[in-house]
Amino acid sequence: MTASPGLPGRDAAPASRPPGAAARPLGATVVPEGVHFAVHAPHAERLSLLLLDPEHGEPLAELPFPVPDRPGGRWDLTVPGLAPGDADYLLVGPEGDLLLDPRARALAGGEEWGVRPRWRCVVTAGRPRRRRPPRPALPVEDLVVYELHVRGFTRHPSSGTAHPGTFAGLREKIGHLLRLGVNCVELLPIAEFDETDNTYREPGTGRPLANFWGYDPVAWAAPKSAYAARPERAGAVRELRDLVDALHAAGIEVILDVVFNHTAEGDHRGPTLSLRGLDEEGYYLLGPDGRPRNLTATGNTVNANHPAARALILDALRHWVREYDVDGFRFDMAGILTRGGDGTPLADPPLLREIAEDPELADRRLIAEANDATGLDLVGAFPSATASHRGRWSEWNDRYRDAVRRFLTGQDAGARELALRLAGSPDLYGARGAGASVNYVTSHDGFTLADWASYDRPHNEANGEGGTDGIAVNHSWNCGWEGPTERPDVLRRRARLVHGALTLLAVSTGVPMVTAGDEFGRTQLGNNNAYGQDNETSWVDWTLAERHVQRLEFVRCLWAFRRRHPAVRRSRAPSEERPEGWEYPPVSWHGERPGEPDWSPSSRLVVGLFHQEPPEGERDTVLVAVNADERPRLVAPPPAPSGTRWHLFVDTGDEEGPLAHEPGHEPRWSGTGPEGGEPLLRLMAHSTLVLTAVPAAQDDSPAPPGI
Repeated sequence: MTASPGLPGRDAAPASRPPGAAARPLGATVVPEGVHFAVHAPHAERLSLLLLDPEHGEPLAELPFPVPDRPGGRWDLTVPGLAPGDADYLLVGPEGDLLLDPRARALAGGEEWGVRPRWRCVVTAGRPRRRRPPRPALPVEDLVVYELHVRGFTRHPSSGTAHPGTFAGLREKIGHLLRLGVNCVELLPIAEFDETDNTYREPGTGRPLANFWGYDPVAWAAPKSAYAARPERAGAVRELRDLVDALHAAGIEVILDVVFNHTAEGDHRGPTLSLRGLDEEGYYLLGPDGRPRNLTATGNTVNANHPAARALILDALRHWVREYDVDGFRFDMAGILTRGGDGTPLADPPLLREIAEDPELADRRLIAEANDATGLDLVGAFPSATASHRGRWSEWNDRYRDAVRRFLTGQDAGARELALRLAGSPDLYGARGAGASVNYVTSHDGFTLADWASYDRPHNEANGEGGTDGIAVNHSWNCGWEGPTERPDVLRRRARLVHGALTLLAVSTGVPMVTAGDEFGRTQLGNNNAYGQDNETSWVDWTLAERHVQRLEFVRCLWAFRRRHPAVRRSRAPSEERPEGWEYPPVSWHGERPGEPDWSPSSRLVVGLFHQEPPEGERDTVLVAVNADERPRLVAPPPAPSGTRWHLFVDTGDEEGPLAHEPGHEPRWSGTGPEGGEPLLRLMAHSTLVLTAVPAAQDDSPAPPGI
């Protein structure tokens, strides 16, 4: 194929290695003389660049890369006179396959959601010079993370947005995030993926299901074009930049959920889209038969610690930081990132060391999902490569999730374990600090919070897998009825469980994470693996915010309370040892009587007192009491610190329903008990109660009605 009329620089010969080309990055880079293309393909004998019409994708010219004149597998080509917007491109691989550039920063051909894409790479000019809002750069102990799906967050007709299901639609909901009190969003994968890539079909209709969540990446550094309200000509690039800037201007950080453990190419039966056609053994773990190892349950496994894969992953991370100024990353199935070329976990994985030591990533958050599909479990032991860099990594703490779920439902008491989780999981993170623990009760993967208290088992029939998919052990409880009901006793139990879980998140040491919609009762009707449901099962129904105003206000009060109380917002797990001169240790445990915790296997009661005094910080005390029993419990609380009195913040067992008072205006607690006896806390069945110590001089202030 020869040059087409109208192609910029068609009369100029492509340059193979202009001065300084060796220092130019891999991928497509705008340079003074045109656009430089560089590709890693160490085993190729030939490679071509196919330039395409940017409007319709028709071929314009095929330009062969000069054969490299030195080892290393790098192919370089400069197209003189070419500028962004003049042409899109593909690579013609060694076998004649049309391939995507692994370092493409934008893709065209997938602009319309739900239509099978015909991708091509777009040459981008880089971020325009303009003033960016400063990054919030919040202390880790102040974070409140809110996990959401860009499309699902505003796709429902009730969202009221002008551009539902897009980056622009999410911008329209920043006000909700601010009112709620969260200050960090964690976005499910936004790197380009094929939403039509799902082999399962909807039972009954036979309609194809979607790949809704997007954990099947095609290009690690290109934003999802169908997430743009105006996706043409790399519109997703512009709109994602605008979204991040708007969130930063509102004081909200942005974390991207990134998937470097597998790709959409799948196993040997899957398509050859990019990496497989350029350097399969450099990018994927291969078995003795030469086929991809499947340690991810998705068909292939990235060879993450191979130099080629490491370089590609680092380039992608740096790109998201340079071009979009994101604040950090959550690494999906990060156990894979610890594995060597034979699939064995490494004690000191080169990739993790390079990420931890990279200067461009030095002030960005790194959060690991510290396991993989084989059962490898590194929670509390995720290697940050070297001892000096262990503080760089946080982890999704699924031990916290399971401990809270088990205790509140009364299935497995685990009182001592719950106490450890509330205190920042010092048994797991030790010197790494409480910021290493991202505490959560729900995430995208599993039941919503409302469903956790409404279903004993998953109801995944709509996924087309015979109901056999999804997380098998959920530590859930239907509270006496499977699914929707109007029974008052069941609804009362559910409300206590849900509000109790949210309360524990707010008063636990560590970084709390909540899932979008849990603040007002979002349900998936028992589906705990809704990855293929691009419909009302997965979309956030905003009418729930109007119907459950009290729950929404309850959650708002929780985050406001957390901001006011440093005793529950520490960067280090609180010690049980009392410092000299302090009235209480940083954390102490109690039972029905002060200083008498019950750690027996049958215990259903946990009472914790979180305390702080100078010089650690301002004086602050919070008491948390959890009763997972089927019967009410009477508890004698420890005395409030000298000069203070206990005030009531939360009582999820209140007769009128779960109650939270406006932080700073909590009414004085007087307690119940025998006449003339000490006041007692009355904890109703399956309830959680929170008191705060208020200086006596302030406890006559008027209190608004509880929420």
